[in-house]
Amino acid sequence: MRVAEIWRYPVKSLKGERLNETEITKLGIPGDRQIVVIRAINGRFLTSRTRPTLLGLQGSINGNGVPTINGHLWNSAEALQLVREAAGEPVTLEQVPAPQAFDILPLLVATDGASRYLNIDHRRLRPNIFLADVPELEERSWPGKIIAIGEVRIHAVQLRDRCVMTTFDPDTQKQDPSVLQRIIRDLDGSTALDSSIITPGKIRVGDAVEIVGT
Repeated sequence: MRVAEIWRYPVKSLKGERLNETEITKLGIPGDRQIVVIRAINGRFLTSRTRPTLLGLQGSINGNGVPTINGHLWNSAEALQLVREAAGEPVTLEQVPAPQAFDILPLLVATDGASRYLNIDHRRLRPNIFLADVPELEERSWPGKIIAIGEVRIHAVQLRDRCVMTTFDPDTQKQDPSVLQRIIRDLDGSTALDSSIITPGKIRVGDAVEIVGT
């Protein structure tokens, strides 16, 4: 098994960016989900669960380490206008410290085996780490085990219960409800692994992966 892809999502619910390598800290990938969209009406997070058009915007981190939206600095008028148009309602953009914007745990690990089984584009699962050469549904035996990547040790805590976000195409935002229906029917509604970090360090695309029993 190996690391096939590494993803960071600098702005929660926007498109992520692929990395060739990254540090893994106790709080996951630095810069992941540090900017959030806030509804003006109630001060709560607005996500692509209810506004899938947000998935059409690209979140990135520029060479100076600053998050951007479609190339505009996250705190610029241009970025805010793009997000307001995608949201279709008054919103603000705010920077929050980790782990405030994480749905559950700092890392989500997905596998090509489960994606093949479901016959879906794995980007629908929005993983931080995507593993290749994993036998079909082997990930389902991993909760409680350790994912070892070089010196890094990641605790696979639990399978992730999936939501409506999996139904939106990451490129077109077109909805296909059958994706979530298959996950519910065939995998009891869960796939990919909510994970925490035991031993921080650096990982790279191509690194070998080993699963260690506890």
